[in-house]
Amino acid sequence: MLKITILAVGKIKNENFKKAFEEYLKRLSPYASLKVDELDPEPFYDNSDKEKIKEKEGKKIAKYLEKFKQSKIFILDEKGKEFNSTNFSEFLFKNELDEIVFVIAGTLGFSEEIFGYKNVIKISLSQMTFPHEFARVILAEQIYRAIAINKNKSYHY
Repeated sequence: MLKITILAVGKIKNENFKKAFEEYLKRLSPYASLKVDELDPEPFYDNSDKEKIKEKEGKKIAKYLEKFKQSKIFILDEKGKEFNSTNFSEFLFKNELDEIVFVIAGTLGFSEEIFGYKNVIKISLSQMTFPHEFARVILAEQIYRAIAINKNKSYHY
């Protein structure tokens, strides 16, 4: 069974987003072993602290990712590769991966350190910007849709 980890900086606070995210996790459960981990965001009060905060959060993310050296790691980044749903499914399943990790950074994005890993692929959900809580819902739905496409389930038309 495919193992999927979603790592996110911060928690989902909005109850509607939380319910929607949990719904897709439930739908995914027959097809994948799913784990969601959340890292605490670093507080920042001043724009001059942005780079320091990105670095601190980047170190937390890098430390977490050390255990996934053999996995494909997809980081959600506005400059990442965009897919339609069918292409995303093909992209995920063409390599017959055992384990996939998706990473959603904090509000300020990723530190440059994260982009240096050889097993990291930048992907984008859209050219538009979404709240990070909503991005989790969209990601979970697109993972479910990708699996449905791959398994010829009647979800994607």
